[in-house]
Amino acid sequence: MGQGTQALRLARAGHMVTGLEQDAAMLAVAHAALAAEPAGIRDRVELIEGDGRETGAHFGPGSFDVVLCHGVLMYVSEPDAMLAGLARMLAPGGLLSLLVRNGDALALRPGLSGDWSGALDAFDTVDYTNRLGLEVRADRLADLTATLSGIGAPLHTWYGVRVFTDGTEAAAELPPEEELELLLAAEERAGRTDPYRSVAALLHLCGVRG
Repeated sequence: MGQGTQALRLARAGHMVTGLEQDAAMLAVAHAALAAEPAGIRDRVELIEGDGRETGAHFGPGSFDVVLCHGVLMYVSEPDAMLAGLARMLAPGGLLSLLVRNGDALALRPGLSGDWSGALDAFDTVDYTNRLGLEVRADRLADLTATLSGIGAPLHTWYGVRVFTDGTEAAAELPPEEELELLLAAEERAGRTDPYRSVAALLHLCGVRG
């Protein structure tokens, strides 16, 4: 769950939300943010300290209509068991939403920055160093498609994320509102259109429990 940004947005939209996070510092930030929300929103959120690879210790089968795993798999060396645990928590017809680093496009970032050695190296691996300096891994669409099918939540649809804006610093100043609206429209269009979505920095995959 991290610091709870997505959890709070979902709660504000009226959803009942359970957030799972193993890092005590992150969990403390989420608790502080939740405490600042109105009572109606606080009542819709439960925060639990725990490891996403051990969901069976916290939740029964079919506990949720939607399970989000965004920006997590790159830190998990062997993700298949974790994904199976997430799928187990889905009710029939439930949605498993994954946001992962695109292993088929790792050469783009170094290539576009002129790092030709890094670009060539990236073609033959799913390992990379992220912006925090951590050694992490990416996932390939074909591999995740096979995994989702094998755990009973076959791929329903997928999107590319950050087609044009990869490399934009999170702390950078946003463009004027009119330009930002155009940027987001272009990103949304590219993220659902071939061949652009295939070279996005991230992939958003949606599997549905049978």
